[in-house]
Order: sequence, then structure tokens, then C-alpha cells
Amino acid sequence: MKMSLQVSGQTFTATMSSTRTAEALIQELENGPLTLSLHEYGGFEKVGPLSRSFPTEDRQITTRPGDIVLYQGNQLVLFYGSNSWSYTKLGHIDDLTGWEEALRNGDVTVTLSTEE
Repeated sequence: MKMSLQVSGQTFTATMSSTRTAEALIQELENGPLTLSLHEYGGFEKVGPLSRSFPTEDRQITTRPGDIVLYQGNQLVLFYGSNSWSYTKLGHIDDLTGWEEALRNGDVTVTLSTEE
């Protein structure tokens, strides 16, 4: 499964995890793109609310740049740094070229869509 993310004028492709949570998000995106406002947190991630809660499969993980996770069932988190916490992994950005630059400075608007 693939997902497209538009961030700061750039488009990134993510390979989604083989989990019911990632499948539920992709299914939601089949109804159309989802635009989210994500806020800076901790100098290593962007986080923002999803339109609804999704099933969780939380595990203690150490994230790396490009990871996409679900936090508390209804928060999307995009990592450009690293953190250890209990998350549900959704996927990972395929090509990190420009990823940190797109996320690093302040709040961002992200549009998620299914990959055609």
C-alpha cells in the first residue's frame, strides 16, 4: 500500500505498514484526500489530529526520520528526527530527499491521499 503526502510544496510517497490501522487510514483516503494541520513538537516531529480515531496496535518503538505513526488513536505524527515511545506504526517515507527541510521550520499543512 502506498500513500502520497504533500508537504510544503513537495510530494512524498510512503510505503504503508501491513497493519489494520494503516489499512483503515488508506480506506479513509479512498473517500478523498485529507488535509491536516500539524504542529511542531520536540524538535523532531510534527503532530496533528486526524478526522477520527483509528484502531491502535501500539508498541514501544524508536522512530527514525521518515516514520509515520499514530499516537493515541487519533493523532498523526511525522518524524524528521527520532523518539522512543509507544506508537502504532503506519508507514515510512520512501525517499527522504527534502523531507527534513519540508518539516523542520514551524507548523505545516499536510495533504494525505492514496497513491495512484
